[in-house]
Amino acid sequence: MKKFIDAWHRLLTWLMVASVAILIVPVTLQIVSRYTALIPSWIWTEELSRFLFIWMVMFGAMIAIRERTHFEVDVWPDLKPRANALLGIVSHLCSLVFALVFIWWGIEFVRFGWNQNSELAELPMPFIFVAWPLAGATWVLFLGEALVADFRLVFGKHAR
Repeated sequence: MKKFIDAWHRLLTWLMVASVAILIVPVTLQIVSRYTALIPSWIWTEELSRFLFIWMVMFGAMIAIRERTHFEVDVWPDLKPRANALLGIVSHLCSLVFALVFIWWGIEFVRFGWNQNSELAELPMPFIFVAWPLAGATWVLFLGEALVADFRLVFGKHAR
């Protein structure tokens, strides 16, 4: 299972890099067309930018959960490893609630947009809306991994 989770994390990282790299093109075209007459003003670039931005944010949120940098607030002094793991469990359970909300309402969001297409590119909107339940499911996977490691530490079995 660890190999699968590691591979999924690597894939998400590469997809994040690709979405940022591709996002540069339509945004640059928008800026150049707005301030110069060198190229025509293409309206599809705005829609593509919005969709890439949505996916970029969701990829970033998924990666941040795995790297334990999302929803992280340090308010406690340096604690012992077991106490930190116990606080991690509480934090992960709270994040898990948000993940389940993303899955539940994300599926409803996909159903809502099932027969919709984007205005300009005529893309099926479920390709965009599926980012929410996918993010939630990925959070559940990554939070499960973190919870197992923290439970092992709290109950005496050290995580590898």
